[in-house]
Amino acid sequence: MYKEKGNLPESGASASGGQRAPALFRRLMDWTLGWANTPYATLSLFLLAMAEASFFPIPPDVLLIALCISIPGRAFRYALVCSVGSVLGGCLGYLIGYGLFEAVGRPIINFYGLWDEFNYVSTRYNENAFLAVVVAGFTPIPYKLFTIAAGVCKINFLTLVLASALSRSARFFAEGALIYFFGERVKIFIERYFNILSVVFVVLLVLGYVALKFLAW
Repeated sequence: MYKEKGNLPESGASASGGQRAPALFRRLMDWTLGWANTPYATLSLFLLAMAEASFFPIPPDVLLIALCISIPGRAFRYALVCSVGSVLGGCLGYLIGYGLFEAVGRPIINFYGLWDEFNYVSTRYNENAFLAVVVAGFTPIPYKLFTIAAGVCKINFLTLVLASALSRSARFFAEGALIYFFGERVKIFIERYFNILSVVFVVLLVLGYVALKFLAW
């Protein structure tokens, strides 16, 4: 089991960090969505998906949905871009865990405070690595946690790539398909309740953390 090397912030610092986290997340969310109205929107989606799978906190879904809403006819194109970026980002996360864990991976886990979750995921890899990655691709649990842990546990690299391609593509194409096929109704619904949906997504993210902590016991 991996442990953080005694440099976790003290309780007071943790509480302060916890208070700053929502505001930081909101600023990052706004910054991410700001790319939707630029000529670099597609490239930004690709880079965001790649970064989120290895270190960045904002999920690519928020930008993917925004772009699909703006141009529903390109929904599957955006889903493909997002999927490819996420799989490549997963490969980067794997390499971080495999060869750069002490220098890069450990600080990432420290930053998010996910040591219990990291150890739990590592245990799941010993049971069924392919299934663990597939499930991870559909959940709000940070995907970077799974990709870095995959490298540390040295699971088969092809297993990570195939499972990531299957699960992440299914997730992003499902989101794109909802907008493409159901058209204006889904578009209006998402536009009207986008802020609420963003909050719900964050809540699910937190519940994912809690679920992992509970299961780890």
